[in-house]
Amino acid sequence: MPAALPRRINRPVFFVPLAILAAAVGFSLWQRAAFFEAEVAINDWVLLWLGPVFAVAGVAFLILLAAVAVSPLGRTIIGGPDARPLLGRWRWFAVMLCTTIATGILFWGAAEPLFHLNTPPAMLGLEPGSDGAAAFAMSTMFLHWTLTPYGIYTVAALAFALVYYNRAEPFSLSSLFVPLIGKRAHGPVGSAIDIICLYALVAGMAASMGAGILALAGGIEGLGGFAGGAGLRWGIMIAIVASFLISAATGLQKGIAGLSVLNTWIFFAIIAFVLLAGPTAEMLGLSLRGGADYVGTFVPRNLGLDVDRDWHRQWTIFNWANWFAWAPVTALFLGRLAVGYSVRAFILFNLILPALFGAVWMTAIAGATIVLDQQSGASLYAILSTQGPDPVLFRLFDALGGGSVVTAIVLFAIFLSYVAGADANVSAMSALSTHGITPERPEAPLWIQIVWGVTVGMVAMVLVAAAGLDGIRMMSVLGGFPALFVIVGAALSLGVMALRGRPTAAPALSE
Repeated sequence: MPAALPRRINRPVFFVPLAILAAAVGFSLWQRAAFFEAEVAINDWVLLWLGPVFAVAGVAFLILLAAVAVSPLGRTIIGGPDARPLLGRWRWFAVMLCTTIATGILFWGAAEPLFHLNTPPAMLGLEPGSDGAAAFAMSTMFLHWTLTPYGIYTVAALAFALVYYNRAEPFSLSSLFVPLIGKRAHGPVGSAIDIICLYALVAGMAASMGAGILALAGGIEGLGGFAGGAGLRWGIMIAIVASFLISAATGLQKGIAGLSVLNTWIFFAIIAFVLLAGPTAEMLGLSLRGGADYVGTFVPRNLGLDVDRDWHRQWTIFNWANWFAWAPVTALFLGRLAVGYSVRAFILFNLILPALFGAVWMTAIAGATIVLDQQSGASLYAILSTQGPDPVLFRLFDALGGGSVVTAIVLFAIFLSYVAGADANVSAMSALSTHGITPERPEAPLWIQIVWGVTVGMVAMVLVAAAGLDGIRMMSVLGGFPALFVIVGAALSLGVMALRGRPTAAPALSE
């Protein structure tokens, strides 16, 4: 679309998912029990019948990306040989990292391994709390937070980058399907895809914000020695939404990029503190054992062949569904950042480096949690069992001697993590709802971003109030259900472009 055309609202893409979300929120407030029951039923159906598809797709995407990297397409410069990057490599990495992990790596980095350590799958025959269960817990953290999830993002984002910059297709998720079915991908079909994925992302973002609100509330209450209740959670939600809207108004270079660089340095500072203050030798040994188990069981563990089916659905497939829910619209933002870099550089910065960071983070945070829980007779797990996952991360830093200063820094990191991620995704959601978006004019009007930002915050608060952590987890799965088919389509399009050796259409298939 020519850059000179005015930016105007895409009415179907904007109003239809907004209406669906408003109806869902209204129904949940009116009939809370019925809403939660329906959510449980749909969640169980998705995990039962589509679990194998999520699992196979995750492994297949990694194989596809490896093939693309060594293919002639790997040399292609996104945007053409004369394209100039939007961001330098360090800022690119920081933005990619902080706009994808959001609060998840902080909230679940300490809480999740305690579940795996103390309640491992029965099929493995591991004694809870044993060294074998510890290695399994670390291996599972590597599984859930390194290569496979980032493969989901990278496939979708790379496919979009190529069709948007190299094929000059519109800023729309329907453009992902052009290499497969040509210009028929646009029109009513394309609008339906955008609507579905907008709903999916709001579900995923609301789930992530809900986890962030709970984590921040737990930390603030622990730091201040008081019970803030619903008022504190509402205050946190308002502060998050206001912050990422202010960041959005300042643009990519000053807003998202600046927040992301600051947040990345804080992440590295947290890792350094834990490695210095924690039982470092035991953590590194556990990481090596967990890493060996991760490599040795990579395919069967991804596919759920060597663990109980219920465990695989409730943990691994839940994680994949959550990443899928974010992937379509996040792909628009990550694809936009890729201009001026090669396909191989894109895979390095969006798959390999974030996965390595995830492994280092889990070595420190999950490793310290597991070792301290074993040494203290499962005291952290007792906190998890009696108080929920909210305070676990902060109790970990207390055990490491961090005190109130470190707790405050971690709270700030959690806050920044969600603000940076929400800023990027609200930017992409708003652009998807707007006609006239081009590489020269990439941002939607601010009022559209305000509407989507407030919507995400309200849905998150309904989840927190109505269903707590269980409702948040299920909303993530519901968002991943429609997104699964979009990302599989994007992977097929990327495969087609790799076979052609270039992102443009072959002469015989020109539209």
